[in-house]
Amino acid sequence: MIPYFCAKILLCVADNDTLWSSLRININTIMHIHIVGICGTFMGGIAAIAKQLGHQVSGSDANVYPPMSTQLESLGITLMAGYNQNNLVPQPDLVIVGNALSRGNPEVEKVLRDRMRYISGAQWLHDEVLRNHWVLAVSGTHGKTTTASMLAWILESAGYNPGFMIGGVPENFGISARVTDSQFFVIEADEYDTAFFDKRSKFVHYSPDTLIINNLEFDHADIFDDLSAIQRQFAHLLRIVPDTGQVIVPANDAVIEQVIEQGCWSETVTVGNGGDWQVNIGNGDASQFTLASRDKTTTADVNWQLIGEHNAHNAAMAMLAARHVGVDASLSATALARFKSPKRRMELLADVDGIRVYDDFAHHPTAVKTTLTAAKSHHSGRVIAVLEPRSNTMKLGVHANQLADALSLADQQFVLQPDNISWNLTEHLPGATIAATVDELVAAVIANVEAEDAIVIMSNGSFGGLHHKLIDALSERNPDDR
Repeated sequence: MIPYFCAKILLCVADNDTLWSSLRININTIMHIHIVGICGTFMGGIAAIAKQLGHQVSGSDANVYPPMSTQLESLGITLMAGYNQNNLVPQPDLVIVGNALSRGNPEVEKVLRDRMRYISGAQWLHDEVLRNHWVLAVSGTHGKTTTASMLAWILESAGYNPGFMIGGVPENFGISARVTDSQFFVIEADEYDTAFFDKRSKFVHYSPDTLIINNLEFDHADIFDDLSAIQRQFAHLLRIVPDTGQVIVPANDAVIEQVIEQGCWSETVTVGNGGDWQVNIGNGDASQFTLASRDKTTTADVNWQLIGEHNAHNAAMAMLAARHVGVDASLSATALARFKSPKRRMELLADVDGIRVYDDFAHHPTAVKTTLTAAKSHHSGRVIAVLEPRSNTMKLGVHANQLADALSLADQQFVLQPDNISWNLTEHLPGATIAATVDELVAAVIANVEAEDAIVIMSNGSFGGLHHKLIDALSERNPDDR
């Protein structure tokens, strides 16, 4: 199933001579590029950028259907449903292989057998785009999409016209990826592996000049054995930040400090209590805060639409990354006042007779906890959590005990029991109502909802259409039940 936000991947086409010269593109380099696994968020962005650069682009995926297919086809990209060796006839000039593909895939096997030119999406992005830019990379376990969106918007507001590639849809732009004539490029730097032939994290290909490490916890249990394995990848990332670069990290974070101790040759800026910069929350829901330097000579007051201390932290990181390229903190604060949260990050989907329905991408206990904490600080009524444990790490049960603690912040909990999960939700989540199907889950929520409730739906996928089913069911309730 294609994640909801994948449907919104579009590209802003900048049509001017400066763009082409800055990217060193000429008619002799235009080629036919075929992308295997084109409908993922990252690979869809790669496809759109390749098309903007003038290449002929085709692609295949196991699931090719609207709305993602229509978005890519609208860019003139040829799509093939399913993986088949014939998709590589006639032979393309270059094959970009998505990281979800592995040996045994018929297209992968043909590429290797016929000795075609192939490359990972991350490496292609570096070679064709990033090496010509000042790269501002946003990494960490949580908050990458939101922080990268903030940073891109701050630079846009300051007149920098940045290119960007983000794993969600920044509402201020309405697009997920673009290349412009600017020297600056903002990228969400994911630690997931690169390809079946390159098991390093994707972000080691990005060569950042400005690097944010928001936080660091154990995740992606399907590819990492433990936290130290993830730390090792971040240590590799630090090794490629130049001595003129800057690394922005939370203060007094032991896990990140252990990474830095493995080697850092760049200026380090710390954020938080005891750090170089402080974030002072002005009210209960963090819709007001102040960023202040240690000596208080520089301060900036932010009044904005977002809530939650985690988002204030995200904003501080983005403001300091922008400061590294010359944007004053006060200008960043003005930009953030007009910042809109990316889709699926506490996105208000509907208000039905005072019952608010939110969509959030949380799929890790820490993210669940921060999302529910923010919701509780902002709403006087009950907060109802509705969760789909969909990520590979969640399915493996790695965070089963922590999940119960995170969900306990909600006044009521409703959780879907997927068929392919390896642990018993009822046993580990005694405070939750467990349902075997989406329809059962919707019925359970409807039977318990009350006026002024805030329903927070959390999933990193489409949740089987639960969002709209729940909103429809709320709208169709008997007036006597409202």
